[in-house]
Amino acid sequence: MMVTDKTYKNANRRERIFFLVKLLVYLGIVYFNLEHPAVYDKIVWLFKLTNALSFFLGANLVISLAWLVILSWYTRRNKSKPIEKDNFVLGINRITSVLNTIFLLLAITFFFGVNPLQFVTSITIVAAAIALLTKDYITNMINGLIIMFSDQLSLGDQVRIGEYKGRIKDITLINLVLLNDDDDLVIIPNTVVFTTIVLNQSKQNIKKLTVEFELDHKHPFTIRELEERLRGSVAEYSRSFTPESFSLKTIEIKKDFVQFKVQLVMPLSNKETERQIRRALNTAILAIAEGKD
Repeated sequence: MMVTDKTYKNANRRERIFFLVKLLVYLGIVYFNLEHPAVYDKIVWLFKLTNALSFFLGANLVISLAWLVILSWYTRRNKSKPIEKDNFVLGINRITSVLNTIFLLLAITFFFGVNPLQFVTSITIVAAAIALLTKDYITNMINGLIIMFSDQLSLGDQVRIGEYKGRIKDITLINLVLLNDDDDLVIIPNTVVFTTIVLNQSKQNIKKLTVEFELDHKHPFTIRELEERLRGSVAEYSRSFTPESFSLKTIEIKKDFVQFKVQLVMPLSNKETERQIRRALNTAILAIAEGKD
């Protein structure tokens, strides 16, 4: 999920406060264990609970401390990079969540008196069996981490993945979420991202608008006349796109119709202006197809 720099700083401050609270609780449990060990002779379940809780909090504190140190170092090193588009932060957060889940499961084994070594061994065997059955799922997760720690795709980028295009709204361990021009959420598995040609328009700092259409062979316009008419339909928006970038291309000539593509480049992406330009082009194309002047 995209966040502003102010929101991130507030979240970071809350994390520091939460870290101090967990540290105080952990120290309180350790102190109680050292000063009142006789209590556990009467209340066995309390011993198991504090033992499990101290194990989890200890591991969680180490993970949280590492998270704070890494994030502080990284933000100082990359002050000019917007936090809301930083995949490194996203990847660190995902890994932190996975590690906390693992240590929570181990803490539960302490509470129920299960030998952690036997539990890990059993889980490893089961995990190996599951991995064989869900290798695509695991590949998806690995691909998700690779995307998060790369700078090729970032939150907020305008991209085209296969036949889908839109703005990257979220990157998870399983999939990449796009918000298309119709404000629909398109969920694409990370594996598909790695096996499909991806066009990232945001890395070029431009927005390329493309409209594809077909016309019957019987329409009276030559290609030059067709281009001039389409160019004239968007003349009022000439300040919003590079005039030299306007082009009409012939994609394919078939038996009954010709397939065209009109393209132009917008130096500054503006969703509303893009919709107006697209609407003007579509209106002109419909008029041409119907033989109207």
